[in-house]
Amino acid sequence: MIIKNVKIWSDGKTVEHGYIITDGDKIAAVGAGDPPAGGYGEVIDGAGLTAYPGWIDAHTHIGLMGDSLGFESMDINEAVDPVTPHLRAVDSINPMDRTLGEAVDAGVTTVVTGPGSANPIGGRFIATHTHGKRIDNMAVKTEVCMKFALGENPKRVYNSKGRTPTTRMATAATIREALYKAKEYAAKKDAAGDDPTKLPPLDFKLEALVPVVKRELVAHFHAHRADDIFTAIRIAKEFDLDYTIVHCTDGLLIADELKSENASVITGPSLHGRSKPEITHLSFDNPVVLAKAGLEPAICTDHDVIPEQYLPMCAGLAHCAGMSRDDALRAITIWAAKAARIDNTVGKLEPGCYADINLYSGDPLALGVKPERVFIAGESVK
Repeated sequence: MIIKNVKIWSDGKTVEHGYIITDGDKIAAVGAGDPPAGGYGEVIDGAGLTAYPGWIDAHTHIGLMGDSLGFESMDINEAVDPVTPHLRAVDSINPMDRTLGEAVDAGVTTVVTGPGSANPIGGRFIATHTHGKRIDNMAVKTEVCMKFALGENPKRVYNSKGRTPTTRMATAATIREALYKAKEYAAKKDAAGDDPTKLPPLDFKLEALVPVVKRELVAHFHAHRADDIFTAIRIAKEFDLDYTIVHCTDGLLIADELKSENASVITGPSLHGRSKPEITHLSFDNPVVLAKAGLEPAICTDHDVIPEQYLPMCAGLAHCAGMSRDDALRAITIWAAKAARIDNTVGKLEPGCYADINLYSGDPLALGVKPERVFIAGESVK
């Protein structure tokens, strides 16, 4: 396929008159001017349109909580055990859920989705495309991050059960204990080498945490309040983790500290009421301040807190709050991809990346504007 005569936006760079050539599910070439001659399977004239990378939600729970179905389809939290790193979102997603179709209609082509924040350690997220029938064929990366949670949620869930953790101290201690055991377990496995008789007894939970302590899997820390954000950074430093702060609601209060740490951050959801004490400072000013401080904040919906199709609207509201247009677009493309460490395959229009492309005749940050065409992995889905 080739899209020609099209304006192209990618990572803040604009080509006024260019082309995009795809080969299967990937982008083969992007250029300025007239395209090279060739026998293209489909030719799309993009005159009057702008091509953007498909939108990416860096933190959501879409597909794990069936739309309007209640408990029968509520597969987001296994809230009976504080430590569940062995859970995998890939085993819980229903690709037939209608909210994924609504995401496609709005140009959201990739979502990073997984367990909720009931448990201090919740399990592994997946990065997946939003169109398809079988999750195995939709996945951008089956295991993209490990979910950790600090603050009010684990306290509230386990206080109601009369068991630990009921304090922030206990939540942090629960995470530390698991990570310490995982490092010890990994060291024993490494020392065993090729001798199976020296391997430690199989521990399914610790197996799941080994890639985290080896920096092979990024740790996503749910943290709203400033002190919880610093606890996440403290733990990440103690165990030398690759980490991202998710929500980061108080980020605008501590932007200088976050910049000094060169922290990876995901902001949002911001389009809702201040429903609990730890989100007192909830505001679309947050990504504005963080971006001006030199960070690269992604913007998320935390679906179903904000329905997935409103992701570009959230970027638009950040733009209205003072975020530059390019940064607002980056927050739902390349910066979102970086927060999940998948920026080698999505989030930009470059050769080798998935052919996830939105074609717009209007401004995607404007209220009510939807893409004219949407392509996911080279397939026309709208």
